[in-house]
Amino acid sequence: MAKAKPVTIDVLRARAMWLRAQRLDEATPFGEGPQAVRRAVEHLGYVQIDTINVIERCHHHILYSRIPAYRRSDLAAAQTDEKSVFEYWTHALSYVPTADFRFFIRAMEAYRANPAKAFAAETDARAYSALLARIRREGALSIRDIDDDVLVEKTHPWGSRKPSKGALRFGFYAGDLAISRRDGMLKTYEIAARHFGWERRPRPASDAQTAQYLLARGLRAQSLVSLDSICYGDAKAKAGVAPLIEAGVKRRTLVPIQMEGAKAPALWADAKDLEAPSPDVDPGRVHILSPFDPLVIQRKRLAALFGYEHRFEAYAPADKRVLGYFALPVLAGDRIVAALDLKTDRKAKKLLIQKWTWIAGETGELRRAIEDELGRFERFQLADD
Repeated sequence: MAKAKPVTIDVLRARAMWLRAQRLDEATPFGEGPQAVRRAVEHLGYVQIDTINVIERCHHHILYSRIPAYRRSDLAAAQTDEKSVFEYWTHALSYVPTADFRFFIRAMEAYRANPAKAFAAETDARAYSALLARIRREGALSIRDIDDDVLVEKTHPWGSRKPSKGALRFGFYAGDLAISRRDGMLKTYEIAARHFGWERRPRPASDAQTAQYLLARGLRAQSLVSLDSICYGDAKAKAGVAPLIEAGVKRRTLVPIQMEGAKAPALWADAKDLEAPSPDVDPGRVHILSPFDPLVIQRKRLAALFGYEHRFEAYAPADKRVLGYFALPVLAGDRIVAALDLKTDRKAKKLLIQKWTWIAGETGELRRAIEDELGRFERFQLADD
């Protein structure tokens, strides 16, 4: 890396820059409706999908945190009708802007060359071709629509007794199939070209273009970036991104950053971000965040910038839990002030507080602000749409 002298900033400015990049410092940064979903996913780069539904699943939760008027049908419309987002693997299964599809084609080609990576080693080529032909003929299918399988023993804990599930999964990872609709965790698969209306699939991005894309995505959604944060979940990408950072420092479009008193990894920022006034953070703005939120998921980065180490304890033994089974960090202004272990009781139509852990000092004003947000959060949890 270039040995340019770093610019020193305090942790409060670092937090403010990250919150601004995450669009958690505004009331309605993306508007509302399916277009707001598209704008949010395009800005963040991806929105993680997860199966846990103790409360609303994380992809809906992440969008709700940035789109106050968010409705689940908005995401369905963006995916199924407008086709402005699609599902694919980033560091986890995620919603990704369709405009970025070409940056994932190389990964699709790698899965095609190595089917076992998609837990589909058992997929028979002839059976797979027949499945594709059936979807072309009959239209999009979910695993429930396939009732003529000869059931087999599972070969993977996340697998299925239906061989067709492995074939569908392989087609998805290889890019032949797209998830055209999602109902909870039930996925409907369509021929990708037909779903997107392509006469010809986009050309794959080169390795150099992909590295540039990762750097641009990181700067846009994180403002202050490290090599780890840019390439989170994709360590191999570091080899292509590191020279771009060095070149940016030499051109003075990127500036090395040192946080006061911090032993954080090397950070860089866009020079234009540093020239702009430090963003103001409203101390009264409260967000109850998903543990899979982009602000939270990179635990080391969260600890370095916010001084808070989040524990995800859903898979920990009950007697080892500190914050609770599914604790949600509470962001108030630029501080993580509490962690709430919540559960939605849909039959009783209540949001249950299993455990409330204060991270910062409790005040009556802060508790009231969180309780107000809990009321709004409960209404979102229990909404039909």
